[in-house]
Amino acid sequence: MAQLAPGGPEGVDTILGVRFPNVLFDLDGTLVDSGAIILASFRHATKTVLAREIPDTELAALVGGSNIYDQMRAIDEVQAEELVRVYREHNEPLHDGLEAFEGVELVLAQLKREGRRLGIVTAKRRRTVELAFAVLPLERYFDVVVTSDLTERHKPHPEPVLTALEGLDAKPSEAAFVGDSPFDVAAGKAAGVFTIAVAWGNIHPVERLAEADALVESPQELLDIL
Repeated sequence: MAQLAPGGPEGVDTILGVRFPNVLFDLDGTLVDSGAIILASFRHATKTVLAREIPDTELAALVGGSNIYDQMRAIDEVQAEELVRVYREHNEPLHDGLEAFEGVELVLAQLKREGRRLGIVTAKRRRTVELAFAVLPLERYFDVVVTSDLTERHKPHPEPVLTALEGLDAKPSEAAFVGDSPFDVAAGKAAGVFTIAVAWGNIHPVERLAEADALVESPQELLDIL
C-alpha cells in the first residue's frame, strides 16, 4: 500500500477532479529500468581509466544527481572528461535492450486520459534520452522534457523542476514529482512540489528516500496518490 507522510504540499481541486493536474517524472530508475546498465558503464569507465574497482554502493550513490560530468568529477576530478567519454562509449549501445518498468506505460496512458500534463526531469542529456525514446514509445506521453543540457544547475537544485513547471505553465502547488533518488526528492521539495519516491528503481535504497512526501512500491499505486 502507498505510504503517505504528513506535511507535504496540499493537493488542489481542479475541473478534472484530480489532485495533481501536472505530474513530473525522473527517467532512470523511475520510468525505465536502466540501473544495471548505468552501473555496468560506471564500472567499465572507472576500471578502464583509473584501473580501480569502486563498490557499486558508492557508484549508485552518485546516480541521478547533477550531470554525468559532475558525477565523474566526484570520482576523479583530473580524469573526469576521459571517464565520461569511456562511460558513454560503453553505455550508449546498451540502450538497445532498455525496458520500461512493468506497469509504467499503463499509468502514463491513464494519466493522459485524465487530461494531466506530464513532464520528464532527468540528469541525462537530450541525446541520451532520445536513445531511450527510440527503443521505448514513451515520448508521446510528455508535454515537456527537461534534460541536463537545458539548465545551468541540476538536481538536487530545484532549477530543472522549476523549468519543467514553466514549460507546463503550472504552479508548484499543482504538481507532483515522481523519482527514485534522494536528488529527485530534494529538487522537488526545494521547488515546492509534492514528492513521490518509487521503491522499484534498483539504484538507491529505500532508506535514502525517507524525506519524500509519499513512497510507492508499484506504478499502480501512483494513481491512488495522484
